[in-house]
Amino acid sequence: MSRRKTLSRKKKVALIAGALVLAGGTAVVLTGTSQASVACDGLNTALANNERFIADQRANPDAQSQARIANREAVIAQIRLQQAASGCGGDTGAAAPAAPAPAQLAPTQAQPAPPAQPAEPAPPAGGGEGGGSGDVVCAGSTVTLSGEAGAPAASSNQFPLGTRLKVTNLDNAKSTTVEVTSTSGSCVLLNDAAFEQVREPGKFLIRKARIERVG
Repeated sequence: MSRRKTLSRKKKVALIAGALVLAGGTAVVLTGTSQASVACDGLNTALANNERFIADQRANPDAQSQARIANREAVIAQIRLQQAASGCGGDTGAAAPAAPAPAQLAPTQAQPAPPAQPAEPAPPAGGGEGGGSGDVVCAGSTVTLSGEAGAPAASSNQFPLGTRLKVTNLDNAKSTTVEVTSTSGSCVLLNDAAFEQVREPGKFLIRKARIERVG
């Protein structure tokens, strides 16, 4: 009888341990799903904002509407690529992929954070506003405008709300330091007021930009 009781206790311990492991795995899946959902919600919001802006430009066109629409279409293409990379699915019409096993979640979560790229050339001496120098981020990224009104601000898919970013247009040495106030599909999008501070006349895209995290 004593041996049977010992075996019975061992079986109970094994069953309890198995249940804990299963519960832990479920928690990892739920956490990963929650993080992916937040990222996808931000991308979906940015996509809807840009599509709405294009629709408004087509409904009320002016001399610059075609240039603005072309820039926004490029931004939308980038958002769709990020949606696909993050497993959001977007609105491409393709069937949603099956949920991966827990062991496959780590690579999916790591994709939105690209590896650091070589630092871009230093900005011309004496250019820009206050805000000081900071860590160069998103090296090689171009900068365009979001079409949003209000005080100078930025939106981003890589930095949390409240982050301060300094954007320098290397073609004219003008810079602006703004706070991230919303989510978009790019490293940084400047709203209309901020973009006016660094733009070149007639251009809606900064091809040579230096982006720094400051503060």
